[in-house]
Amino acid sequence: MTRFTKITASIGPSCDTKSILGQMISAGVNVCRLNFSHDTGDVQGEKIDVIRQISDELNMPVGVLVDLQGPKHRIGNFATEEKYPLIPGQGFTFDSDSTPGDQNRVCLPDADVLASLRVGDRILLNDGKIEMQVDSVTPGAVHAIVLRGTEIWSRRGFNLPDTDITTPVLTQKDQADLEYALTKSPDWVAVSFVQRPEDIAMVRDFITARTSRPIKIMAKIERRNAVERISDIAAVADGIMIARGDLAVELPFEQVPAISRHIIRECRRLNRPVIMATQMLGTMVNNEFPTRAEISDVAGAAYLRTDSTMTSEETTIGANPLNVINTMDKILSFSDMDAVENPYDWTRGENSPENDWSRSVSSMAYLNRAAAIIVFARDTDAAIQISCRRPDVPILAVCENKMIANQLCIARGVFPIYAPDAFAMRDAYVVAQICEIQPGKIVIVDGDNVSLRDLD
Repeated sequence: MTRFTKITASIGPSCDTKSILGQMISAGVNVCRLNFSHDTGDVQGEKIDVIRQISDELNMPVGVLVDLQGPKHRIGNFATEEKYPLIPGQGFTFDSDSTPGDQNRVCLPDADVLASLRVGDRILLNDGKIEMQVDSVTPGAVHAIVLRGTEIWSRRGFNLPDTDITTPVLTQKDQADLEYALTKSPDWVAVSFVQRPEDIAMVRDFITARTSRPIKIMAKIERRNAVERISDIAAVADGIMIARGDLAVELPFEQVPAISRHIIRECRRLNRPVIMATQMLGTMVNNEFPTRAEISDVAGAAYLRTDSTMTSEETTIGANPLNVINTMDKILSFSDMDAVENPYDWTRGENSPENDWSRSVSSMAYLNRAAAIIVFARDTDAAIQISCRRPDVPILAVCENKMIANQLCIARGVFPIYAPDAFAMRDAYVVAQICEIQPGKIVIVDGDNVSLRDLD
């Protein structure tokens, strides 16, 4: 149990067979991410079935994270498939006219987006390579000035870093995808382009109206206004994903590392698991080895005490997804053990009843040099609260419910065990034997009862 930082792997064409998925899970994947921006629901559902089969065969909890596409906005089509030239300083219009565009204008199909734009708002297209600023607004049209960019073409995606958009966070596609996904009982649902706490409430209402299963909701932070409201969003979500790709478009790229650190601190304060995502080992899509910068990026996430790092294209379409997982596992394992650069910090976190309790549990483990903390987990709360104090011993979460075990796969330093019999017996000796814990002192958490036991 040398690796406390978890690995979330995006699953795609390169790794969606049972053989490769099984090898990746055995190599260290804790959570499998299914991106519903790609493939139909039934295709993703088949992948979930395979993941569950592997989990059962290996007797190893594996979390399933369903990632909804969200309101991804794109401009309309131009008259031809050619690229149209842009000159900084020229005017360009976005309007509601569905007529194919030209060098001076194009349709913006989303009426609510068009209505939300105001003078001075920036429009960033094609991952920020094109930047325009709204100069004036007329009925059914927004007139902008080109600040940066040399060409534009059909169906470019765009970001609006200065604009509050009224588009519902669950599009019609998302509702259909989520409706289907719920039939497969995912452990986590990731909500894209969250802007406000009410977005999470909307998704939670949608889920609770359709199932009684305690499915967790993860808010993806990829917009400027989500960063500004991170405390309120994290307070109502069950977890946070730092989607650094879109963040680096919406915000100055040099701010993203500092923003990531702030989000991690806030998640720990509020007892929420947090995933660091995007381009962590991106060059391994084609290459056998990562760059030195990527190695430092993954290690840096471990030093920041994030709960999980995430792969994207490097496992979905990469040449060797198993090599990616082995590489990430090695980097994280070594970084987690680096006590000099990664000091024990259970004392951190604002005072609150939950944090005071979990800090006392971590303190007991630290001062008594305990070999582990054993939590008999009726739900995810206690294990996650202790995890957010970042103790330097493993947290063994014994679960009688398989979904609880799967959900805890994302939490740093938590090693979930689906063992209904051991849970019923509440026998720490049995748990220690299952996990091959060395004899010594053990902190045991069972509901409100916390005790120290010597298993010598």
